[in-house]
Amino acid sequence: MLEIRPTCEHCNKSLPFYSKEAMICTFECTYCTACAKEVFKNICPNCGGNFTSRQFVQNIYYPNIQFQLQSFINLKT
Repeated sequence: MLEIRPTCEHCNKSLPFYSKEAMICTFECTYCTACAKEVFKNICPNCGGNFTSRQFVQNIYYPNIQFQLQSFINLKT
């Protein structure tokens, strides 16, 4: 399961689970779009992989839940 890291590993920008600015590499290193594209030129400084947008589940309503991104909710069917 994908680990949803809450901040950019370079500039520490907040990247909540629903952020469209989060970019990840093959090994789930997490950066904001600005750092991934402008600073690192789409090459991960940790593993050498390229970046892609981090996906998230949309249109699901979770009443009365406070998200703690390090222990993201497991959806069981």
